[in-house]
Amino acid sequence: MVTLDEIADKSLLQKPSAEESESLERPESKYKPLDTFALPKERNYHQQFADIYFIRLAKIKPVVEEIAHAAWEDTVVGGETATKVDRVLDVRQGQLCWVVGTVYMEMPLKPSVLEDISKDRWIAAPTTADKYYSPDGGEKIMLEDDSGRLTLVGSILKDYFLVTGCIMAVMGTENAHGEFEVLDLKFADLPPQPDRWAVSKAPKVKGEDVEMSGVSSSSQSKKVAIVSGLEFSGTDTSHAMELNLLLEFLLGEALGPSAQSELSQISRLIIAGNSIAKPSDNDLTGEKKPHSKKYGYDASSYNPLPAQLLDGFLAELLPTMPVTLLPGALDPANVSFPQQPIHPAMFPRARAYAPPPSTSSPSEPSWFDNVTNPWEGEIEGWRMLGTGGQNLDDICRYIDNDDRLGMMEAMCRWRCSAPTAPDTLWSYPFQDDEPFIMKECPHLYFVGCQPEFGTKVIEGSQGQMVRLIMVPSFAATKEVVLVDTETLDVSRVKITTS
Repeated sequence: MVTLDEIADKSLLQKPSAEESESLERPESKYKPLDTFALPKERNYHQQFADIYFIRLAKIKPVVEEIAHAAWEDTVVGGETATKVDRVLDVRQGQLCWVVGTVYMEMPLKPSVLEDISKDRWIAAPTTADKYYSPDGGEKIMLEDDSGRLTLVGSILKDYFLVTGCIMAVMGTENAHGEFEVLDLKFADLPPQPDRWAVSKAPKVKGEDVEMSGVSSSSQSKKVAIVSGLEFSGTDTSHAMELNLLLEFLLGEALGPSAQSELSQISRLIIAGNSIAKPSDNDLTGEKKPHSKKYGYDASSYNPLPAQLLDGFLAELLPTMPVTLLPGALDPANVSFPQQPIHPAMFPRARAYAPPPSTSSPSEPSWFDNVTNPWEGEIEGWRMLGTGGQNLDDICRYIDNDDRLGMMEAMCRWRCSAPTAPDTLWSYPFQDDEPFIMKECPHLYFVGCQPEFGTKVIEGSQGQMVRLIMVPSFAATKEVVLVDTETLDVSRVKITTS
C-alpha cells in the first residue's frame, strides 16, 4: 500500500524534466456498459417471488447435473452404485443416490416476511440482524425443488459456504430419521469466460493495420480507480479533508510532475456504492429536530447538503475523467436488488456530462455513467462485474466466518451474484429471466463498501481466471484501489492528512 504523502514526497523532491513539463493528457477509456440489470419501465410487483428460484434452478441444474454425473457415474459405496434421482421427494431410505436442488437455510434469527405481516411490521423497513445464525445452533440445511424439501446432514457440509439460493448436487443416502446424509457435493463452478475484447473493439496500435488485443498504445498502462463509501454528509465532517485530498489526488493537483504523469494514466473512476452517508437526526447545528410527523414523509427532515457535496465532487472531476456511479444501500435509490441508477435530478451540475433523459440508448457511453447495482460491462476489453456490497454483506449474515474473499469466490462458483435474493435480500420479482445468474465469467469481480481491502485470483477448470477485489469503504479506511488495465494487478493508495 502506498500513501499519498509518499507519492507527493517522491515527486516534489525531483527536478522536473523537459518532457514532464509538457502538458499531460489522460488516455481514452475503452468502455462498454451492459444493461444486464436494467429493469423494464413498466414494472409489476404482483408476481410470486418464488419464480426467481425456479428459474435459477432450471438454468443452473443442467450444468450441475453434468458435473455430478461425471464425478459420481461409477461411484460405489458398500457395494451399491450411486444413481441419479430426478426430484428431491423421489429419494428413498437406504438408497445411495444423488439429486440436484436449491439450498434453503432454516435459521432462528433470519427475518420472516410472514412473521412481520402477522405482527403488523410490514409497513416499516425490513428488519436486519447482524447474523442470522444462533450461537446455540438450531440451523437446518435443506435441499428443495418444485416437489418439496429434504433436510441435509453430514460433516462435509461444514467444509463449504452454504446460503439460501445456491444450486448444488448432493450424493448420499436417507437415514431412518428422514434426513439425507451427504457424502459429497458439487456446484456449477465458474461459467465460460469470454475472450478479452469480446464485446467492444480492440484499439489499433499506431502504425499497424491489424487490431491487436492486449496491446497498449501508450508507454504506461492505463489504470482504473475504484472507490466506495465516500459517505458525503451534512453533519459528519470527520473525513471531509480526506475527500478533498482524494479529489486533488484524482485531478493530479498539488503533486509534482512525475506523480502527475503517473496519475494521468487513470482513465476512469468507478464509485461502488454509499456515496451519501446515512441520514442523521441532527441538523448542521448539531441539535435534534423534533419528530412532528408520525406517518408519511416529513420534508423538514430532508438535508440537501450531502447530495450537493456529491454533485460538486463529480462536477469537479468529470471535466478530466469519466465516472461510473453505482448506488449503494445508503444512497437515494430503490432498496430492492437490482438497484436502478440514482435519479439525475440529484446531480444538477454533473448531469451535464450524461446523455439527455430522452435518449433511451445512446450510441456512445456517456462521460458520466449513472448505472445499476449490480453493474456489468467491459473496460479495456476486460469483462467486469461489480456491486455496492449488499449481496456480500447478506451472505456474511448466514456464515460464521470472516473470509469475505472466500464468499466472493463461492458466488462465482455458484454462478450467482445474489443467491440470497429474494429470501433475505430484497429483489424485484423476475418472471422470465434471472439476471443474477452469471452466464459468463467476469475477468474482474469487485464488491464495494467492505470493512477492509482484499484481493485474490481464482481459477476455473477450463482455464478461467478471475480477479476478486474487496473495495474498502473510504469513510472508514481512506483507501482507493487502482487496477492496471493490462495485467489486472491491483494496488491501493491511502489518503491521509497526518
